[in-house]
Amino acid sequence: MRLYELFIIAVSLSMDAFAVSICKGLSTGRPRLGHCLTCGVWFGGFQALMPLIGWLLGVRFQEMIVSVDHWIAFVLLGLIGFNMVRESRGGEAEELDCSFSPHAMLPLAVATSIDALAVGVTFAFLKVEIFTAVLLIGVTTFVLSAAGVKVGSLFGSRCKSRAELAGGLILMGMGVKILPEHTLLSLEQGGHRPPFQIPPINARQAPPPKHKIDFSAIICYDKSLLL
Repeated sequence: MRLYELFIIAVSLSMDAFAVSICKGLSTGRPRLGHCLTCGVWFGGFQALMPLIGWLLGVRFQEMIVSVDHWIAFVLLGLIGFNMVRESRGGEAEELDCSFSPHAMLPLAVATSIDALAVGVTFAFLKVEIFTAVLLIGVTTFVLSAAGVKVGSLFGSRCKSRAELAGGLILMGMGVKILPEHTLLSLEQGGHRPPFQIPPINARQAPPPKHKIDFSAIICYDKSLLL
């Protein structure tokens, strides 16, 4: 998977955390820098941790389901994206506590990163460089979550549903993109045999040596019998 594709997935996954950060900023009214950094650390940290856990689970069972791994990635990304689109169409503003304590932030961080756990499983099937993906997802979510607190205090919840809708559509599109890519890769690897090539002369096996018959020894042997 290319770097820009990982970045697109990272932005899509961070939309849930971005939406919750907007609600936190809306409930706070006038957030300080500490509030923005708190949301960024909690959401960014868990968004980086969950894909790593999912990747470890996927690697463990990869050999068992290697023939259908692309379908699993397609279904997981499709369901996650569809759920985000459905939530964006709800139209109900989410009421959150204005507290930024660990007791308030931990459930939100876990809830917004469950999707990243499922995506981490797909990373194992798609042979993604996991540490690059984890770092990119964590940093992207940190930045967007910290910015979301400020956005919520300025613009309210108007950006929340649009962010979730965009993130869901992107994840669904990435899931659909996996199927034709896997099909083309399978055709390239197993659908065409390489043309037959004549090995070089040096690599050919030399014919076995022919056994020569020593007729002079036979003649001498016959003469000895005559004598």
